[in-house]
Amino acid sequence: MTLSMYQASIPVLARALRNLSHVLGKASAHASQRKIKPEVLLATRLYPDMFPLLRQVQIATDMAKGCGGRLAEVERPVHADNEATFEELQERISSTVAFLESLKPAQIDGSEEKAISLTIGGRDLSFKGQGYLLNFVIPNVFFHCTTAYAILRHCGVELSKSDFIGSD
Repeated sequence: MTLSMYQASIPVLARALRNLSHVLGKASAHASQRKIKPEVLLATRLYPDMFPLLRQVQIATDMAKGCGGRLAEVERPVHADNEATFEELQERISSTVAFLESLKPAQIDGSEEKAISLTIGGRDLSFKGQGYLLNFVIPNVFFHCTTAYAILRHCGVELSKSDFIGSD
């Protein structure tokens, strides 16, 4: 069985973000039920030198939309990184998923050898399309989604593996 670049990217990234949205929905409900200020959860970190929950979500969406845009060679949505509520993060995820799902296989397939260059944290990075997707984007998206999940579990939000993995 052969997977195309589209099959290995867009459905995988969109699903990860939809599952992240589900996890955030449970976190918002938890905060409401327990009378916890949502901003407390959004500012929580696993360790002082790590990003807070809010930034984990921003980075996961940035990675996903960046991948879709770069592989398809189209403009990607711009987010100001000024979200401060669960609702605003949900909107960000929703717009990112809508962008990803607007991309067609013909725009992504055949991008295995496409030259991809970007600067992150002051570092210039260069990839070929397949390496960018498989060795950079997917691990980063899952790292930040997993970290968001771990922050919320640490805060007592009742989540299970199936909340992270999702179901079809």
